[in-house]
Amino acid sequence: MIKFIKKQLVLTIALTSIIFSASVSSFADETVEMLNKLNKEFMVYSQKIVKINTGETVFWKATNAGHNVEFIKGGFPEGVEKFKSKMSKDTQFKFDTPGIYAYWCTPHKGMGMIGFVIVGDNKSNLDSIKSIRYSGKSKKIAAELINQL
Repeated sequence: MIKFIKKQLVLTIALTSIIFSASVSSFADETVEMLNKLNKEFMVYSQKIVKINTGETVFWKATNAGHNVEFIKGGFPEGVEKFKSKMSKDTQFKFDTPGIYAYWCTPHKGMGMIGFVIVGDNKSNLDSIKSIRYSGKSKKIAAELINQL
């Protein structure tokens, strides 16, 4: 009887661990920090290009205050609703539609605080991404990043 109870306990712990790890890992498949400074750059996302699979989530961590995430008009696949997070708050977005998503920090877009998410290695909306009117320092950074897409 004791062997049976021990076996049941081991199975219960193993199953609980599997369920817990699956729920934790699905919380955010990629994390991008919103930062005031990274190396020699100011007002920057910790990753400028993120590649994920369809159905995965990006979590943006408000490591430093004063930043947000806003999808750029014309910079995401058709059928996707615009997205704009609150200032200085962690946020996340689940990417169910393949394509390229361009985003920036609303107050720091002119300083070059922009990023891209590529979902499902689908670049069918690349022409739309190239035709965005980037402002300030974002023009130069966007051109460099688009060449890396």
